[in-house]
Amino acid sequence: MQVLNANWEDSIGILNGIEDLTDETRASALFLVLQQCLLECLSRGDDSSALAILRKRVSPLKVGREKVHNLAAGMLSLKEMGMGKIDDSSICELRRKSLVELEKLLPPPITLPERRLEHLVETAITAQMDSCIYHNSFREISLYEDHYCGRDQIPTQTVQILTEHKHEVWFIQFSHNGEYLASSSRDCAAIIWKVLENGVLILRHMLQSHQNPVSFVAWSPDDTMLLTCGNGEVLKLWDVETGTCKHTFGDHGFIVSSCAWFPDSKRIVCGSSDPEKGIYMWDCDGNEIKAWKGMRMPKVSDLAVTPDGENLISIFSDKEIRILNVGTNAEHVISEDYSITSLSVSRDSKFLIVNLNSEEIHMWDVAGKWEKPLKYTGHKQNKYVIRSCFGGFHCTFIASGSENSLVYIWNRGNSTPLEVLSGHLMTVNCVSWNPRRHQMLASASDDHTIRIWGPSQPRNITTT
Repeated sequence: MQVLNANWEDSIGILNGIEDLTDETRASALFLVLQQCLLECLSRGDDSSALAILRKRVSPLKVGREKVHNLAAGMLSLKEMGMGKIDDSSICELRRKSLVELEKLLPPPITLPERRLEHLVETAITAQMDSCIYHNSFREISLYEDHYCGRDQIPTQTVQILTEHKHEVWFIQFSHNGEYLASSSRDCAAIIWKVLENGVLILRHMLQSHQNPVSFVAWSPDDTMLLTCGNGEVLKLWDVETGTCKHTFGDHGFIVSSCAWFPDSKRIVCGSSDPEKGIYMWDCDGNEIKAWKGMRMPKVSDLAVTPDGENLISIFSDKEIRILNVGTNAEHVISEDYSITSLSVSRDSKFLIVNLNSEEIHMWDVAGKWEKPLKYTGHKQNKYVIRSCFGGFHCTFIASGSENSLVYIWNRGNSTPLEVLSGHLMTVNCVSWNPRRHQMLASASDDHTIRIWGPSQPRNITTT
């Protein structure tokens, strides 16, 4: 405050009275104060005072001759140019800049680091969110009261049951914009569902072209196209608006296990359980761009591309997670002790989760810095392919199907389930959390149904 009020003598006295300050730091701080004082003297035409400050106070400071010389030369230059009076607002701004420089120079606790209060507030808010196990909203958090989200912030109740599939439903996935849901089934069909404004889903297109059960679907990042994988069959590309098949990739000898898109919505990759086929990258017209294959190539059971497009993640030989940086070709491998049945990546491209047939879900960092994964338990999985997903605000939650007909939800910070949802009659194969509607979750089951889950409310279940 002394600097802002131009109390130069008091400022100098305070700096000289600070203990445990090195001579070099003290001299540099005094130089900053005297430099501002000298400038203001010149501004109001008090040349004699400016000269006295330079000779008697600045020159003796051990800040280096060059620094003092440059200040003197600058003062002379301003004098020769006929420096006029600086207006009050400019003077105040210069004082504030001098104070900022002093804050950078003087160590805590003499001065607070830049933006320290803002940092403390952000830390306090983050701590409140992290401690709130149900946090799942964009609602602003205030420090005037303790933050708490209730159970009603996450999907725990069935709000709609979709019954159009005629056999086991193996896979579901919401579009990136949250406006559609795609499902695939053992009935050899895939369905595109439209999410209406009121949250109700209606059938938009029935996709019937595969000869075998449809095991996997993948939305293009721009949500205009959908890929479907036939079980032990070809890969098909569909137009979302019209529901027509645009292209069929590979041939009947190409056994597709999974597929994924690159962020430009122009390139796709697919993996095969046949080691001789490996992994292919195609454009949307079926032109091969790149291939990873050969006798030494292990079978690929699942794969994903991180949303930022930097990494291709593959599950090799059931127990290996291989993360390939597409730009640099750098690769690192994570080995698991048990068979991996599925893979999912967070929206921020930082984390991945895998389901293991040891009844555990493991979360790893994509960068490969963790030595051990975070583990989630409680669900049942021994012999079937069970899929999990990230979900909620900032991907705070993990959801998974289970062989005991239940849906499990964990907060990422806790290994035990936060919620267990009942309703399905048979194995729950797959779950998908709406990326835009953070309180909407879908689950697919061997009972031929898809359940849509929402926040707890008076029961009014819609069957479609």
